Amino acid sequence: MDPFLLVIWIIRLLFLALLYLFLARVVGSLLRDLRAAAREPGASPGRLVVVESPAGEPEAGRSFDLDAITTLGRDVNNAIVIDDPFASTEHAVLTFRGRSWYVEDLESTNGTFVNGRAVAGVSPLGFGDEVSIGQVRLRLERARST
Repeated sequence: MDPFLLVIWIIRLLFLALLYLFLARVVGSLLRDLRAAAREPGASPGRLVVVESPAGEPEAGRSFDLDAITTLGRDVNNAIVIDDPFASTEHAVLTFRGRSWYVEDLESTNGTFVNGRAVAGVSPLGFGDEVSIGQVRLRLERARST
């Protein structure tokens, strides 16, 4: 057999072996990600706890698990309904980006406050911060570990 032809066959086989190794690593990585996602079904990135609610809805002490995008307001289509005369229909939105929470006032009439300061545009939130919408105060907390 010609030595040049033998080298070409060896190169082809090495290339094929590397291709299969690459595909095996991709499949392994995908399986690890799927298993990790299956271990934490419905994991919430945080929760809001009602600290004070003079009107009674939502009642003080109630806890809401948060999604990556959570809307707050008086309208029943919001993720968290706040029955307060000073809350707008679509009052504010909480978003989880990367590893941080942000609150944005949706041009409400009476404004949204974080720790007593008015929110202008998008404002960062930390665990333990209090969000005030009308007379309702809510505290951002870490999700409960199950």
